Parts: sequence; structure tokens; C-alpha cells
Amino acid sequence: MKDQTRCVVTPEVNETGYRSLAPAVHRASTIVFKDAADYAARSERGPDGYSYGLYGTPTTRQLEAKLNGLAGAARTLLVPSGQAANAVAAMALLSAGDHVLIADTSYPAMRSLADVDMKRCGIEPEYFNPTSLEDLAGRIRPETKLVWCESPGSTTLEVQDLPAITGIAHKAGALVGCDNTWATSLGCKPIALGVDIVTEALTKYASGHSDLLMGAMSFASDEVALDVRAYMGRIGVGVSPDDAALVLRGMETMALRFNHAAEGAKRLIDRLQDHPAVADILWPPLESSPGHALWLRDFTGAAGVFTVILADGALAKLDDALGALKTFAIGASWGGTRSLVAPMSIGHSRSVGQVAGEDLFLRFSVGLEAPEELDADIEAFLSVLA
Repeated sequence: MKDQTRCVVTPEVNETGYRSLAPAVHRASTIVFKDAADYAARSERGPDGYSYGLYGTPTTRQLEAKLNGLAGAARTLLVPSGQAANAVAAMALLSAGDHVLIADTSYPAMRSLADVDMKRCGIEPEYFNPTSLEDLAGRIRPETKLVWCESPGSTTLEVQDLPAITGIAHKAGALVGCDNTWATSLGCKPIALGVDIVTEALTKYASGHSDLLMGAMSFASDEVALDVRAYMGRIGVGVSPDDAALVLRGMETMALRFNHAAEGAKRLIDRLQDHPAVADILWPPLESSPGHALWLRDFTGAAGVFTVILADGALAKLDDALGALKTFAIGASWGGTRSLVAPMSIGHSRSVGQVAGEDLFLRFSVGLEAPEELDADIEAFLSVLA
């Protein structure tokens, strides 16, 4: 072999007796075959075989398998972000002339997808009150092919009655999808509640370090999953094995981080909820939070993410109060090691229900910092608002 060729061809080595605790990172665009016949028959390898890097490597399949077990699903597929999971799942299953019902409290990007891209493709979106089964039942029709939920809802965190919603939808012949990013499969298993498609932004708790984007779709039916997978191949959607390996690493501590964040959220809420500058706190474990009884029935845990509504008199001091924070960072997303706060305006992304009072909500996400320093931050924040 010439030196030039030696530089190109990587020799095989004996791997007998070698097994690492850490998942290997299998990078590939091209996958090679043992001979021409093997290559010609590559399509016969099926959805779990390997034919091209876009359709999966052992690293991405390991992550899919881990997520699939947590979700109790028939199959799980990876996509580049949480919103990609929502978009791919919906667009793969809808066609011109179809009607889709979307919870009014869904992630704003999902609403934009509906209002712009679904309409452009001849799909008719409509929004329903996520806390009213009567409203859902009154809007469903023969053309309804998908009912889309997010439970708890985005920002305002209303818990939805997923078993009842799936009962209504399935009776009408519609599938049900649910964005489960807030709870993750650690806190809720929507497939066990009758949901057909569950999406999650792995960007948040699963990866856990605020340094990558990825999403997952888990399916109750392998038939539906394979239809979506075929669509992914047609539009060229795949994920990086390097990012998948980082999510696999993050998931090893995910349960500890998830539970720690919930405990931290409860401690901070105890400090916040009786302060005169705080009008309300939205967090499903609180009895006063919308859908609390459903959370008790259907959930086994809670994210360390909650929403604070300030009293009218405190809003004018909000910028100064946020400036007093030393440990909390101001930023979007959640589920990483750093504690975050983000002022949110949601009136533009609601159409069924109206936002009462000032359209400003504070979303807090609790991270892994020392509790004493987070407590001090909250005290400094409240002292400015007082």
C-alpha cells in the first residue's frame, strides 16, 4: 500500500475484550458495504438497518432506544430541535383539506407553523380552549386529522385532561400529539394516557447543559412512526451523532437534575408567593395552579420551571429588579445547569382566551447553583419590587 493510500485508509484493529462505559460516537455520511450484492440489497435492511448516515448511526440509535424506553413508545425518532419535532410530526401526517385542532396555549412557534405553513399547504388550523373538553368536542369535525396538545401549556402551564382529549379525538378518527417538554418522560408518559405522538425538546433537560439543539418524536404506533420517518428522509432531516452522544451523556444525570430543579423551584416559590409584589404563581404542583388535580392524577414529577405574575404596582420596577439578580441569568429556554429568568409576553400567541391584566409573565427555571445564592437573588429581586 502506498503511503498516500495509508493516509486515507484506516486500518481495522482487534476490539476483542474492549467495551467502554461511555457510548461510542459513530460519525458517518457514507456507510460502506461488504460487496456489490450487499450494496444492491441495502433497501432490504429495513428501518433498523444502516444504509446512509442521514438515517441513523449506532450512536443516534442508542439515544432513540433510551428515549423510547422512557416514553413507553413503539419507536422514537430524532430531529434537530424541539420545534422540528412538532413541525415534522404534524406536517408528515397532514394533507391539503385536512383540519387540525391546536391547543391555544401551545408553543408560539407551533402556532406560527399553523398560521403560515399549514395554511399555505391547504391545511386548516383551528385553536381550542385546552381546559374545556366541551370546546374541543364542539370544534372537531370529519376533516379533523390531528389534535395537538401541550400539557402543561406554554408559559401559563395549564394541565390538560389528556385521557379525555384522546377519547374525543380517537372517536372522531383523529390522532393526538402532545408536546411533553416541560414534564419530560420522567414526569409524565402521555402515550400511557392515550396520546399517539409525543414530542420533546432534548435541548432542555435531556441534554442539560444549554449547548446543543435536538428534539425527539415518540410514537404509540410503529406504522405512524415509519410514515413520519419516510417523510424525514424525503426532506433530508437528520441529527449529528456528536450531539446525540452529548445528549446520552446528559441523560445519565437527567433524573437527578430534574428532581433537584423541582425541589429548588418549590423552595423559591415559598419565598415568592406571599410577597405583595407577586399577584400569582403558575406551577402545576400548586393547588391554585390550573389543572392541579389533573397533574396529581397523571404526572409523577414536575419541572423546575414556573411562571410569576407580578402585581400591577411592581411592573414599573421590573427592569431594575432583574438588574439586581447576580446568579440568575436572563435568557430563553430552560433545563440547563444555570438558573434563568425570562420576561414573556403571550397576548400575540393566544386567540381563544384573552390575557387578563398586563401581558407580562416571568418564567423562572431553576438550575444547579448553591441554594443560598439563589435565595439571596430572589430576596434582592423582591426588595427592589417592594
